[in-house]
Amino acid sequence: MKLSTFILTNMPQILSEWDRFAQSLELDELLSDRSIRDHAKQILEAIARDIETDQSSKQQIDKSKGLSPDTLGVSGASIHGTARQNDGFSLIQLTAEFRALRASVQRLWFATGNELTQANSDDLIRFNEAIDQALAESVVTYSGHASRAKDTFLAILGHDLRSPLATISLAGSLLSQPGITKEGALKLAPRIIRSSSIMTSMVNDLLEYARAELGGEMPMTYVDGEMLEICQSAIADASAVHPDCTFQFNALDRTVGSYDRVRLQQVFTNLLNNAAQYRGDELPVTMQMVSDTNNVTIKIQNSGALIPREAMDAIFDPMVQLAMSDTQSERPSTSLGLGLYIAKKIVVAHGGTIAVESNEKSGTTFTVHIPRLQENQL
Repeated sequence: MKLSTFILTNMPQILSEWDRFAQSLELDELLSDRSIRDHAKQILEAIARDIETDQSSKQQIDKSKGLSPDTLGVSGASIHGTARQNDGFSLIQLTAEFRALRASVQRLWFATGNELTQANSDDLIRFNEAIDQALAESVVTYSGHASRAKDTFLAILGHDLRSPLATISLAGSLLSQPGITKEGALKLAPRIIRSSSIMTSMVNDLLEYARAELGGEMPMTYVDGEMLEICQSAIADASAVHPDCTFQFNALDRTVGSYDRVRLQQVFTNLLNNAAQYRGDELPVTMQMVSDTNNVTIKIQNSGALIPREAMDAIFDPMVQLAMSDTQSERPSTSLGLGLYIAKKIVVAHGGTIAVESNEKSGTTFTVHIPRLQENQL
């Protein structure tokens, strides 16, 4: 059977084999919430058509080098590269997918009794050329999208850091004036504290994002502690950044457990900052904590503009920022589009979960479940 015919008639089996092979390459963490097959069928159909298309020797050589014209940016493979960059795949994981695809097709084809005749050898060469071209298209669009995302991120970083830096610089200039009074200095102190808190939040998010992008694990230091105190510290941090926002904290009981205090404080500070930034005018941000024998549940709620339904799936992705109203845009921004992404990373590292709901009845609520004891503490 010709290889092109085999691909088209055995598509479900090939895709199932690809699933199993790709998961053996430890891609399952990224694939747990998203289907690995999103563009695979389209890529395979294009490869089958390519095998049946007459090509000169030069065209075949160019294709094996990823130099085939006309398709970059519009083929299933090129769209796949952009999607995988959005999904948080590394370039190594992207190329591993294509290795899995190549191996799956060849393994199944030979398992059906096809021998390496001259005709089959020609088909196999054409198949590998097409796979190389598809991989090249994916890598080009992946890299291009990653580069644009990096440029956008740096632009946001420069813009959002400029305001608190200007405030600190101005306050420093005023404090250096010979005639500054004690009362004047006391009035400047809250502005400096607020601006430094904003910058600290941004830098912490940036460091954690860089660690994740470099493939490093997020180190956790679990110690016995009180979740009540972690929440109260997070509210103090958020209040320094948003002094005009009222934070209401309700805790029904004390919750001693084994936590990484510093990182969980960062989670709740990010969530509180986010809620304060998007809240409705003069409405409080509420934080509620309840617990049982095994878990602590923290809910953070605000009554501002709702999160669009189409944005719900992407809200925990890096560098995602929701649009703000004119009134909200006047508030200090602590977001580089990383806060919720990092919050999820820390919560998952604790063995917990984080979710969001947004509706007219109750506003926007982030719910965090954290085990009171980590696996290494049991």
